[in-house]
Amino acid sequence: MSGNDAMESLYPFLYADSGDVSAVLEQVRASTTAKAEEILQLRRVVCAQDGDRLAECARRIAYRFRTGGRLFAFGNGGSATDAQQVAALFLHPGGSAPSLPAFCLASDTAVVTALCNDIGVEVVFARQLAAFGGRDDIAVGLSTSGNSPNLLRAFDEASRRGMLTVGLAGYEGGKMAESDSIDYLFVAPSASVHRIQEAQTTIYQVLWELTAQEVASDVPRHSG
Repeated sequence: MSGNDAMESLYPFLYADSGDVSAVLEQVRASTTAKAEEILQLRRVVCAQDGDRLAECARRIAYRFRTGGRLFAFGNGGSATDAQQVAALFLHPGGSAPSLPAFCLASDTAVVTALCNDIGVEVVFARQLAAFGGRDDIAVGLSTSGNSPNLLRAFDEASRRGMLTVGLAGYEGGKMAESDSIDYLFVAPSASVHRIQEAQTTIYQVLWELTAQEVASDVPRHSG
């Protein structure tokens, strides 16, 4: 499918040969409503399948933060942007939520380009975790396909170092679903990259909120 064909399948009203503005606007409304319903349904599915595991994961993340741990987030492309948002949520949440040490491994352009150029893109996150990661830390990797080799390498490195590992993927989880190095994998079961990333935004937002509540709680819970 060409780029134009793909765009037309997503937004047919942009290609409609019609001078009827009302008809075009109705198509826009119907398209927007359908996409909103798709993401709402996907979020319901994720909540049903992973609600309890999200709460459990948040408790374990909170325990790591209480023992001096840090969170390292990473991803490629649009998922790198989401990784930046994950770090920003934990580090600078605003309001009364606690500020927690969190970093995005895709943000340092000099480090990322040096590793990609001198060694290879497959080690761009693993090398950073090897340098900075410790047993009390948390590794959070985001991918729409679940197949990114550099994420898989990073999770293996994080697991070797005793870090708590959390993955977000789409489709059916891809190779991340086959990995023994990921403690918690949250899958947005969709073939649409757009819907996957929207659902992942909700997943990490909820994970942050639950973690912040746990950290702020007066009753520490032991859960490594």
